[in-house]
Amino acid sequence: PPRVALIGANGHGLWHRRIIAGLHDAGRLELVGLVDVRPVEAAPDAPIPPGAGVFTEHRRMLAETRPDVVIICTPPHTHLPIALDALAAGADLLLEKPPVLSLDQHRTLAAALRRANRVCQVGFQALGSVALRELTSAVVDGRLGTITGISTVASWQRTDGYYARAPWAGRRSLDGRPVLDGVLANPLAHALMQCLAVAESAISAGVTSGAGGTGTPPSWPAQIELEHYRVRPIEVDDTASLRVTLGGGLPVVAAVTLAGEEFIAGEVIVHGSTGRAVLEYPTDRLLLPGDAALRDVPGRTVLLENLLAHRADPAGVPLIAPLSRTAGFTAVIEAIHAAPEPVLLAEDRLVTSGTGPDRVHSVRGVNAVLRRAASELALLSETGVPWAVKPHRAAVAAEPTDG
Repeated sequence: PPRVALIGANGHGLWHRRIIAGLHDAGRLELVGLVDVRPVEAAPDAPIPPGAGVFTEHRRMLAETRPDVVIICTPPHTHLPIALDALAAGADLLLEKPPVLSLDQHRTLAAALRRANRVCQVGFQALGSVALRELTSAVVDGRLGTITGISTVASWQRTDGYYARAPWAGRRSLDGRPVLDGVLANPLAHALMQCLAVAESAISAGVTSGAGGTGTPPSWPAQIELEHYRVRPIEVDDTASLRVTLGGGLPVVAAVTLAGEEFIAGEVIVHGSTGRAVLEYPTDRLLLPGDAALRDVPGRTVLLENLLAHRADPAGVPLIAPLSRTAGFTAVIEAIHAAPEPVLLAEDRLVTSGTGPDRVHSVRGVNAVLRRAASELALLSETGVPWAVKPHRAAVAAEPTDG
């Protein structure tokens, strides 16, 4: 079986270890190495099998274990150098999201993949859901008529302790390197990626409105309009209102916060001329025209399993989330990073609860305005909310020509 190693074995890496454990027990892979700067301990559902090495430095692990597949679950600003080391060692990659933080980094990684004749799966696991496939099939088949826009809304909370968890948390840059631990780049990256994936399917099927004429490929982001905010003295946004206009004219709107009121798990809303669809992507619940309510659509293809299957049959099993599929996402994140710093909201706009590391801030009335923005494909400033600012508008960098 393929030899697999995990770099970043603690934190979210424990989630990967649980998946690895099941596949290891089934004989579908051999876990040969775990890497973390902190002590790595066995867990009941994530044991460390005999023969698996535990390391604090990834280059030593690569040299001693020679893995066939490397899973990289480290801070975003470390992804590219570690990925290049793993490719040089001859491994295929499962790279956590966000894969890279700029199109230059994307081009560098794509070129390295070609030279090494290796592949990279990106950890947007929600792209493997059956619910997403059912939604895109409904869009492509015309059940919603002409698609006029796609939006997402989510309302989460993060504590003070969340931003104290690591030196890079809540930072735009660290030691001169971009980090961009913002709401759309990291915790709610899946929401934006799901929207872009649905938009690409709709555009490919020719079921969208929009005049085009931008000179940009129809499914590539042409322009962003961004309003972003923060409720504590961090460097990045925790609340954002974003409208991405794709080259074909289709708008994609994100209205999200980590300073929410009642929890909204994350909804992808597809607006059509004859109907509307909603995918609650974290739970794989779906509402299509004719449904009375959101319904469970079970089933997700595990990205590591898909990568292993692709290695065994490259022609017959395509990757679900290859690096090339995430280029548009990276272009938007790069444009967000180039925007002015997020606005710090005044304390009188907030409700604060808890103390110490458990303290949370909520923006008064934020859920209602986020839902309105997503429903109307609008920015927060266009809903009349008094604390909104004038949006930042910018063109998005050109599509990479090398995947």
